[in-house]
Amino acid sequence: MIFTRSLRRLRAPLAAAAALVALAAPALPQVSPAQRAEFETIIRDYLLKHPEVLREALIELQRREKAEEAAARDKVVGDPASPLYVSDNHAVVGNPKGKVTIVEFFDYNCGYCKRALDDLNKLIKTDPEVRVVLKDFPVLGPGSVEAAKVAQAVKRQLKGDKFFDFHQKLLLMRGQIGKGQALAAARDAGVDMDRLAKDLDSPQIVAGIEETIKLGDALSITGTPAYVVGKEVVVGAVGFDRLKTHVANVHKCGVAMC
Repeated sequence: MIFTRSLRRLRAPLAAAAALVALAAPALPQVSPAQRAEFETIIRDYLLKHPEVLREALIELQRREKAEEAAARDKVVGDPASPLYVSDNHAVVGNPKGKVTIVEFFDYNCGYCKRALDDLNKLIKTDPEVRVVLKDFPVLGPGSVEAAKVAQAVKRQLKGDKFFDFHQKLLLMRGQIGKGQALAAARDAGVDMDRLAKDLDSPQIVAGIEETIKLGDALSITGTPAYVVGKEVVVGAVGFDRLKTHVANVHKCGVAMC
């Protein structure tokens, strides 16, 4: 799994510490400059003598952030009408009316996603009640974004197994994948290229990718592949056996972890 947004998280503790100091010395418009300076000195001296306060504040901040992330995640995965499960901006393969849904967030340039493709194929072949939702999550650069845009346009023409054939061919191409490779795969799949060219200019293409990015943010997904199975977020290329176990648990008790 390749993480692409870790820097933002690493900055959080530093930003929190700076925010705490700023809150400790707020704007005081009704005091003189001398009084303000005295107040700031008191706060500074206190923090220097009791630096553990900063640590305690950061621990509390992280606790609240985790609680907020969990609430946002539960809201998304717990709503059957959520765009996580129901949207015109993703492809559905396997059994479209299957009892168990697996949502995969992937990037066409993700090496781990390429390796994990066999896992999805095995699940689809061994469990006729599996519904797989494919979410374009292009986090590995401009080429990934361009490939995702083409795939979004292809979805308007190809459904089910036909789209999955295109998806597999594009995902398993060697080297860096971008617009050219995606167009070549689309042409080989028999797509109407004139219609595809027009669809690529549609605002809905970008909107579809933005929808998935927002879902990924709400689920705290920072890399690919990542899955949602039975309201459980499963991060990384975890292998067929683990995914199969999660699916079996959903069949058995309705959740990925019985």
